[in-house]
Amino acid sequence: MQSSLRNYLPPSAIIQVSKLLEDDNLQVKIKKERKTRHGDYRRLPNGKHQITINSNLNPYRFLITLVHEVAHYESYRVYGMLIKPHGIEWKRTFQHLMLSFLNPDIFPNELLPLLAKHFKNPKASSDTDVKLSLALKQFDQSNNKTLIFEVPTGQSFKLYNGRIFKMGMKRVKRFECIEIETGRVYLFNPNAEVELLKTEDYE
Repeated sequence: MQSSLRNYLPPSAIIQVSKLLEDDNLQVKIKKERKTRHGDYRRLPNGKHQITINSNLNPYRFLITLVHEVAHYESYRVYGMLIKPHGIEWKRTFQHLMLSFLNPDIFPNELLPLLAKHFKNPKASSDTDVKLSLALKQFDQSNNKTLIFEVPTGQSFKLYNGRIFKMGMKRVKRFECIEIETGRVYLFNPNAEVELLKTEDYE
């Protein structure tokens, strides 16, 4: 395992992660923040395999993301390239790989019940598990972002890509938000991060 990875992981997970990454055909690279993904996996033209992970993730989300991507590699290696990216083969591989990490030496006690529930049927992204995602966010470095569920009705906000919305009503699980420029309604997950705006910021 590259020594630089140690700086991103929970200390108690380092030995186990090292064993996961013993394969010389698999390399891990740290990337600057990407808004649309925490990490990814791909097979390189030379036959080797590469995982990339965002550098801004807190240690617990970094570990989950790393194991998520290693599960892609392992399921590809065992089952071949014709399986679905997040199909049953990947789910079972991800569950198996994460099992030994789900203990209080690695994760805080408040995360363990949420992780146990999530890994009964892991999703393509942990962000779609709202309760787990919100619990993980408390370990992020502080920033000037606000979560959607904290935005008052009628308040305007901006996304990372510059698009501006106004907060609408809550549906069962998600929130209706109106794009200022087009008037179109979009649904946002409660844990989406946005930047609150004053009226003069977008008029």
